[in-house]
Parts: sequence; C-alpha cells; structure tokens
Amino acid sequence: MNRPGFKTAIPRRRYKLGEFTIVVLGEIESSDSIDYQYILAVVQGQDPEPGLYITAEKAVVPAGEYSMRVVMKDGAEVIGSSAEWGSLDPFVDEALGIVSKVLTLADETPYRLM
Repeated sequence: MNRPGFKTAIPRRRYKLGEFTIVVLGEIESSDSIDYQYILAVVQGQDPEPGLYITAEKAVVPAGEYSMRVVMKDGAEVIGSSAEWGSLDPFVDEALGIVSKVLTLADETPYRLM
C-alpha cells in the first residue's frame, strides 16, 4: 500500500463505524512531497495498521483548492477537489460518506468518540 507519508500529526477526531475505528489527523508534518491538510485513517478491529486512508492535499493549481485522495491496498486515486476540504467539518463529512460506500456500511452510523 502506498500510505501517506508523515512524521508527526495531531489526532483531531475519532469515530467508530461498525467494526472500524476512524482517526482524523491534522497539523501534519509530511515525510513525502505532499502537503497534507488532513488524513483520515480507517482501522478494522484490532489490526494496528490502517487499511484505508482518505487525504485532503493542498493543490498546487488552483490555489486554495484541496484534492481528496483515496488510498487502499490496491492503489490510490484522486477523486476530486474542493476549497471546502481545507476545513475540518466538510472534509470529515465527505470522507465518512466515502468510507461508508467503500466498506459497504450504508446501514451504520458513525459515532464520534472525540
């Protein structure tokens, strides 16, 4: 898996969605060439390694836009861009919807833990 590269990050929120734990990271010090605004990591059960990431990355062009990338074991794909994803709530709302679709958890409701 091509995981997002970061040295340090601050957990901003945690959620429980079915058997999955979701952590949203902010204030990220990158260890790769990408400037991350947020990283959402999805962990299943007791597995210590996330199996799914969704990132908000500062876009080079146009300025003020953020690209959203989905990173899974079989690859990564940018799925869109928006200036809104630079703010925590719009990013989390969109990313949780994507997680629900990718993991087929439409009947589950995410519960905020912190």
